[in-house]
Amino acid sequence: MSETAMTAEATPRTGATGLLAPVDAAGRAFGRLVPDWLVGLTARTGIAAVFFLSGRTKVEGVLDVSDTALFLFAEEYRLPLIPSDVAAYLATYAEHLFPILLVLGLFTRVSALALLIMTVVIQVLVYPAAWATHLVWAGLLIYLIRNGAGTLSLDRLLRMG
Repeated sequence: MSETAMTAEATPRTGATGLLAPVDAAGRAFGRLVPDWLVGLTARTGIAAVFFLSGRTKVEGVLDVSDTALFLFAEEYRLPLIPSDVAAYLATYAEHLFPILLVLGLFTRVSALALLIMTVVIQVLVYPAAWATHLVWAGLLIYLIRNGAGTLSLDRLLRMG
């Protein structure tokens, strides 16, 4: 086969040609090596760690919201429409509950949606300059909302009934 004919051939399914064909083939091979359960588990635990660790910075002891957290919500974050102490408690408990549910793969889509809403609030109202970080969070959360927890999850066990 001539070099021209080789570069014009499309890889199966994607239609990549020329220089992109080997890259596309390598990507597909990697995709076959990585099991679906690992993709879901990695997305869930990765984003859960971010929010859970943030929640831990807001508490003293097990789940007592710290004075520092209450101060930050009152003086730095200043969310509109909701009293600062209510926001501090809601955010703190959300940053504990939803990550635990994500790690378990239980109510994954609802938990990811709740954390995506929290991410948007943080981006728009609290730290607008941190868009690159929030975009990464949003990407993982949107993936989980779209695809669910994956095969290694309590959601799947419940569906199997």
